[in-house]
Amino acid sequence: MKIDLKPSTYLAPVPAVMVTCGDARENNIITLAWVGTVNSEPPVVSISVRYSRHSLPLIERTGEFTVNLVTKELLHATDVCGTISGRDRDKFEAAGLTRGAGRAVGCPYIAESPASLECKVIKRVDLGTHAVFFGEIVNVVADEAVVKNGRLALEAGRLVAYENGKYLYTGEQAGTYGYTAKEKK
Repeated sequence: MKIDLKPSTYLAPVPAVMVTCGDARENNIITLAWVGTVNSEPPVVSISVRYSRHSLPLIERTGEFTVNLVTKELLHATDVCGTISGRDRDKFEAAGLTRGAGRAVGCPYIAESPASLECKVIKRVDLGTHAVFFGEIVNVVADEAVVKNGRLALEAGRLVAYENGKYLYTGEQAGTYGYTAKEKK
């Protein structure tokens, strides 16, 4: 039997990422789970930032942000960055992370992240509790070890997802794109 639930943000799991923003003068890291791919050509991602967050005016001022993928090894730093405010502390220092100089944007990337998507804001949509920024991916900075045939290829179980207050490791492969079409042949 199906029942009705109060409308809420039940879409899960979602990627857990650390978004860097700002410039050489002032920069910050914000841990987000409300992130998604929204377009292929040009490649565009969205991030949703609560109005009260310290990162919001930094993204507004520079029109840039970088989405840094999170692995098992970065989970502790990710949680640290999600539980303290950049108004009070330098999150890079607090989490033991290294600033990498942005290559196509003025904000830093996280050197420890296996891949960082450098983005320029192309649109902002204001909603009830969050501003949604759409960012065109203008460059991807990736560790050579996670690139195969010109694409990201992270080991199963290394990336982190978020589901209703819990961090999860991604892992077991259940299929590949188009496997059902191949079964019919």
